[in-house]
Amino acid sequence: MKMAKIPIFLLGLLLVQSLIAMTEAEYLKYKDPKKPLNARIKDLMKRMTLEEKIGQMVQIDCYNATADVIKKTFLGSILSGGGHVPKPQATGVDWVNMVNDFQKAALSTRLGIPIIYGIDAVHGNNNVYKATIFPHNVGLGATRDPALVKRIGEATALEVRATGIQYAFAPCIAVCRDPRWGRCYESYSEDHTVVQAMTELIPGLQGDIPANSRKGVPFVAGKKKVAACAKHYVGDGGTTKGINENDTVIDRQELLSIHMPAYYNSIIKGVATIMVSYSSWNGKKMHANQELVTGFLKNKLRFRGFVISDWQGIDRITYPPHANYTYSIQASIAAGLDMIMVPYNATEFIDGLTLLVKNNNIPISRIDDAVKRILRVKFVMGLFEDPLADYSLVNEIGSQEHRDLARDAVRRSLVLLKNGEAADKPLLPLPKTAKKILVAGSHADNLGYQCGGWTIEWQGLSGNNITSGTTILNAIKNTVDKNTEIVYRENPDLDYVKSNDFSYAIVVVGEHPYAETNGDSLNLTIADPGPNTITNVCGGVKCVVVLISGRPVVIQPYLDTIEALVAAWLPGSEGQGVADVLFGDYGFSGKLPRTWFKTVDQLPMNIGDSHYDPLFPFGFGLTTNPHKAT
Repeated sequence: MKMAKIPIFLLGLLLVQSLIAMTEAEYLKYKDPKKPLNARIKDLMKRMTLEEKIGQMVQIDCYNATADVIKKTFLGSILSGGGHVPKPQATGVDWVNMVNDFQKAALSTRLGIPIIYGIDAVHGNNNVYKATIFPHNVGLGATRDPALVKRIGEATALEVRATGIQYAFAPCIAVCRDPRWGRCYESYSEDHTVVQAMTELIPGLQGDIPANSRKGVPFVAGKKKVAACAKHYVGDGGTTKGINENDTVIDRQELLSIHMPAYYNSIIKGVATIMVSYSSWNGKKMHANQELVTGFLKNKLRFRGFVISDWQGIDRITYPPHANYTYSIQASIAAGLDMIMVPYNATEFIDGLTLLVKNNNIPISRIDDAVKRILRVKFVMGLFEDPLADYSLVNEIGSQEHRDLARDAVRRSLVLLKNGEAADKPLLPLPKTAKKILVAGSHADNLGYQCGGWTIEWQGLSGNNITSGTTILNAIKNTVDKNTEIVYRENPDLDYVKSNDFSYAIVVVGEHPYAETNGDSLNLTIADPGPNTITNVCGGVKCVVVLISGRPVVIQPYLDTIEALVAAWLPGSEGQGVADVLFGDYGFSGKLPRTWFKTVDQLPMNIGDSHYDPLFPFGFGLTTNPHKAT
């Protein structure tokens, strides 16, 4: 009898344990998609340790992320910094595999909270080899077409999801008030109403918010959409002399009337996240501005997504950066930042924040607010149900449909600033059947130059092997009559131009690629030998100059010698769109999204200013009728 009691006892114990396990499973509310959002958040929050909560607030760069780091720190997020890829010329499959490897590590932790993976997809999924590169925002601002921008958002979301990534750091809704700023091409316009209209990128990326949604609640419509990020909050485009990360010195009314309105639109459209600006407002660093982050954005505007720092943004609260990191942690978290981008080393931040909480320098309620917001976005976008990506979308990268859309965007973005010496003698559209055409300029046959910064690498690149696309030279060759001779000379001298009996010339010059501070410029000149090329070519034959730039540049000294002038901005990979309009298959329709100055001494100068005396005013743009030119 004694022998039989032991198995019965064990059986009873197993039964009790299995009942406990079943009860536990029943109460994992957070894993049940049928439960209300807030119930899931509440259930998961009560299960989390301080360590797990703080882990959710951390985002590190993929180059410093490993499975061990993810498991040890309970990491909430990873990003790919500019140019940070699984390997050179990585395919969609390579990207999915990398992201999924990270995700599997997160899912293996005690609570299995998935990571959210972010990337700077600011004009298409621009870090990715062979992705469609759309025009930068300044060119899209010239289209004045929010519906087009929404479609670009939809295409970008597909190309981002094709790589397994679920979060895009876009759109930049800066209102650039000074073209000397190195990020001006990331701004749709100097006019906040244009920027507000272009927040249609957000429903493109995330999906249309349901009609009955509460204002401020984030919304992401499933596996073909991504979380968006309105940036950089707030006033990044208003800094003194356009110096990047500098101080925006304006009164509150100006801040609210110029730089804030697009955030209202973004929040109404359900934007999931908002990124804080490196810049200051009247001397106060935005990364430490509790009044504007918590008081205004969270409390007044009722934003319910999460607020993220910029790359090492909290380090820069002090000068020199990282001089008093404990203070930077406390100031940023107290200000209301929820997720902190600490790309290189998460340990110092985690240890510092943990100590601040344990010493009651930061209340646990502030940590809970941050974590609830991060979890809210993860739940809303379905990350708990579908944490792992598959390969079903890999063919969306650089698809013909997306390239056609980008080409159309290029056509609509071109602004015709001059067309012939007199209105009744236009040069454009150009005849396709000309005998001999000269194409000149450093930017005519350089895919990297026409894409600009934030393309494959952070600062952009030179050359035609960086990714796939069509240069403007090849686009011209594709467009003209088969009997037309095309001669390309990057920088011909005047004698060569005069002695070769060209029908006309197309000169393509502009700025070299740059991003952020590297683009700050006090002189805004065309890169050498551009001015020389304009003088030589346009001095010898009638010419159209196509400017490739992220902003208005100095052109007045050459204007008299130029027969026709086109602002092509940074058109991206589909240079064919430029030729489509030059040769009349489509008409010019773009309008200046920015005032074009005469001299840099006039800057800053925006529409409505008392000293407004532009070379070409805001909204200017000549039109042509489309026709098949002969």
